[in-house]
Amino acid sequence: MFRIKKLDIFIAKQFGLLFIGTFFICQFVLMMQFLWRYIDELIGKGLSMEVLAEFFWHMGLMLVPQALPLAILLSSLITFGNMGESSELTAIKAAGISLMQAFRSLIFISVLICLTSLYFQNTVGPNANKQLGLMLMSMKQKSPELEIPEGIFYDGIPNSNLYVQKKDLNTGKLYGIMIYRMTGSYEDQAIILADSGMLQSTAEKKHLLLSLWSGEWFENMKAQEMAGSAAVPYRRETFTAKRILLDYDGDFNMGDGSSMSNNASAKSFSKIRHDLDSLKEQYDSIGRMYYNEDQRMAYALPKVSVKDSLRSMGLVATNTYNVDSAFSQLTPDRRRAAVGYALQQVKQRASDLDFKQMITSDGDRLIRQHKIEWVRKITLALTCLIFFFIGAPLGAIIRKGGLGLPVLISVLVFIVYYILDNSGYRMARGGMWAIWFGNALAPAVLVPMAVFFTYKATNDSVVFNVDLYTDIFRRFFGLRVKRPIYRKEVVINDPNYAADLERLESITSEIDLYSQSHRLKHAPNWIKVFFRYEPDHKIEAINEELETVIEDLSNSRDRTIVNHLSAYPIMSVKAHTRPFERRWLNIVSAVIAPFGLVLYLRMWRYRLRLWRDLRTVKAENDIIIGRIKALVNQ
Repeated sequence: MFRIKKLDIFIAKQFGLLFIGTFFICQFVLMMQFLWRYIDELIGKGLSMEVLAEFFWHMGLMLVPQALPLAILLSSLITFGNMGESSELTAIKAAGISLMQAFRSLIFISVLICLTSLYFQNTVGPNANKQLGLMLMSMKQKSPELEIPEGIFYDGIPNSNLYVQKKDLNTGKLYGIMIYRMTGSYEDQAIILADSGMLQSTAEKKHLLLSLWSGEWFENMKAQEMAGSAAVPYRRETFTAKRILLDYDGDFNMGDGSSMSNNASAKSFSKIRHDLDSLKEQYDSIGRMYYNEDQRMAYALPKVSVKDSLRSMGLVATNTYNVDSAFSQLTPDRRRAAVGYALQQVKQRASDLDFKQMITSDGDRLIRQHKIEWVRKITLALTCLIFFFIGAPLGAIIRKGGLGLPVLISVLVFIVYYILDNSGYRMARGGMWAIWFGNALAPAVLVPMAVFFTYKATNDSVVFNVDLYTDIFRRFFGLRVKRPIYRKEVVINDPNYAADLERLESITSEIDLYSQSHRLKHAPNWIKVFFRYEPDHKIEAINEELETVIEDLSNSRDRTIVNHLSAYPIMSVKAHTRPFERRWLNIVSAVIAPFGLVLYLRMWRYRLRLWRDLRTVKAENDIIIGRIKALVNQ
């Protein structure tokens, strides 16, 4: 039976305070990142404080589900990092409480946050997304002189279509201007061409002042008495400078919500399910209509039979005919007519298929967006729980609190999640990946990480021990370590100089014999290295004897002996014989040619290093032997 204990309350309090603080920090960071994307829609628009406050309110509500996982990750990491740094985790484990038992209160809180995120995305989030989208769309239309794009027609100005070839952002000048003015009827439309111009708002924000230079004005003259005539009179005007006053309400007005009807992020689960069924039914009916139409076009019987057509062209009609032979019998004029007719039919058919493909692809895109948004709401909520099982074990392993290392690790984990999630979303939205694969890409990578870190934390495994990885790196690349021997201030047992002298002389003679029997400067035998490995017990015995002498002589009070003991190299007695301890690993590495060659050269390097180490040992032995003899004779 689950019972709330004082330890659960203690951990929950620590986590709760940190979660509240980190949530507002994460919310602020995400809001600044979102604001930076849409800063152009806010600057220079003259928006009131009420509009800006409403914009930030809806933006904050929209980003709450994204801030929750990051806040859980950071707060759980700091919580258990602080407990590990202050040895509270050690006391908890010493009391017989496992790490998973310490997690249980926060697991319950994380599940509640997960469900809260799911509920928030289903109720509050859709309306916030809808209102924010409408505000962004309305802001873009508030000051059109700042939003006119290059190379496309802009219809944000009432009764006008404006085309700009190039725009200078520094001066605000527009180049290559083409304007279509429409006032509700065909007869009085106008086309204005200008080399350059500038669009500005008037002081009262009710009109736009369009200044044009070096252009022409073409305008149809509205004539009621000529309504029955097909010809419409027009006037043409050439100007060097002209100003046009356009009606435009520059005040901020919220746009129509109908434009957000296809935005899947602005819908709840029930709305997505309802609209998804409607979209499927709608585009399935369109697809069936296109299919039936193509079937009728492909299998429709011609009104005139093939024999009648051949007879009308002066050809002999038979039961069987060949298209190439029939074409060759036509006159040159009929051939050109037949080719022209065929090309016309093909172009018409291709244009019809392009139009149908555009409609069906648009339907597929909308259906994919609704399906993606359905799954995305669930995966974003589950990310809260996944991030807890990443942050809490990492905090217990690293045992570093504060906002230093935990923030760095949280940022790295969130960057990995953001890249995977954003890449999967874009690929699924574009139809390159399946929807389930794109949405499950980030959880598929993070869940194994959470399982791994939780397993390592509960079993007290060393994961982030820098010394361990440094030692592995040093051993792989053969980096040396200096022998740390210093003169002792207090010596309890004096060294046995007589025994050490005999051992050093014996080691020197053994090194001479070893060097003669083992040609370390020569390349090793490939077969013996990878397939017929024999251990080198001789050098192991020499190294063990030397370490014993060094340990005994480290108690010496003589500075010369102690200083020369530090000059002895730390010998590697196995790396020169074979790459791995296990025989099957050596065989596999030999088969893999590039990898085996690298290991072979590495082992040759260790043989040369051992040869130099033995020379150094002999030289140091001679010096210390001479010094010991001098001390004994005193």
